[in-house]
Amino acid sequence: MFPTLSYLIQYLFHISVPLNFPTFGFFMFLSFLAAYWAFQKELIRKEKQGLLVQINSVQTIGEKASLLEMIGNGVFGLFLGLKAPYIIAHWSSFLADPQKYIFSWEGNWYIGVLGFLGFAAWVYYEKWKERLPEPKQVDVLEWPHELMGNTALIAAGAGIIGAKLFDNLENWDRFIQDPIGNMFSPSGLTFYGGLIFGGIGVLWYMNKHGVKPLMMLDIGAPGMMLAYALGRIGCQLSGDGDWGIVNETSKPSFLNWLPDWAWSFKYPHNVANQDDFNIIPGCIGDHCNVLKHGVYPTSFYETVVCLILFLFIWSIRKRIHVSGVLFFIYLILNGAERFLIELIRVNTRYHIGSLSFTQAELISSLLFFSGIVGWVWVTKNKPKTSNV
Repeated sequence: MFPTLSYLIQYLFHISVPLNFPTFGFFMFLSFLAAYWAFQKELIRKEKQGLLVQINSVQTIGEKASLLEMIGNGVFGLFLGLKAPYIIAHWSSFLADPQKYIFSWEGNWYIGVLGFLGFAAWVYYEKWKERLPEPKQVDVLEWPHELMGNTALIAAGAGIIGAKLFDNLENWDRFIQDPIGNMFSPSGLTFYGGLIFGGIGVLWYMNKHGVKPLMMLDIGAPGMMLAYALGRIGCQLSGDGDWGIVNETSKPSFLNWLPDWAWSFKYPHNVANQDDFNIIPGCIGDHCNVLKHGVYPTSFYETVVCLILFLFIWSIRKRIHVSGVLFFIYLILNGAERFLIELIRVNTRYHIGSLSFTQAELISSLLFFSGIVGWVWVTKNKPKTSNV
């Protein structure tokens, strides 16, 4: 596996580059960019169709910087001053473990405080240069796709909170042992938590700016499926623990064309550090474990399936003319795919009487049936929700 980009670059190009950024994090970033691209493409397409119009917003010019603006810029300056000199002074150690230096309270606090004061003063000065005797309000027209920068920030912030919250709920015993450490750890993110919280944030923001929720849900459907597929590439390449149950059965003859690792894989050099592993002989470093038993590479399966589902949703998006239908198709497909993969995937199980299920099975079932109910509802009410 490739716990960091250095491992991946070495494997692909046979060159050594000290780039110890987590592979999983890199593909999460790519998935976010992919979703951004798909969202913007769909917003622009609907604007050209006349389904979305310019939004009139009121902005105030000539006023002094607010306390919130100064604090916001100051916090950025604090982080920059706290971390930058510290990282430069410990550059070799930083390259070996970037997360340890970025996600910690260690740093140069004196420069951090100066950075806070300097950035806060800078935004105050910039506003002071443009001040007017009497601040005035002006009307500004913006297309919905021009709001994607703010939308992305809201989706990222709310999504990370939701992903961490759901992960800690799913791994409650681990959370109880170290609540603060688990809440602020850069690892441990649950897809559905990020999807739900990020989605709520986006719907709230875009609705404030004239894009109705059903329309926005349709716009987001292809991008969410694509982002999930790319995110699972990061899971597979890094070996983050999102794999399947033990599979030591022989590969069926009708799957002889399938590589052995795609049937059963031990994830050497994975980042999960599970208990059931062996040490790789001759390996030196932090990622020297390999699973004792081969497992189903479920993250690989999900990547393939979700890329196919994305292409399907992308191909039918122009043929659907009732708001909400595309999104509810996405819910049905996503719910079915995740429920089926849970049958062979390792996950925390909950028990209510004789009923046993995982968090993902419960949520995917709700998504599947919500998709069916929603599709029926918008179809019956299409005079109220129609795109045309």
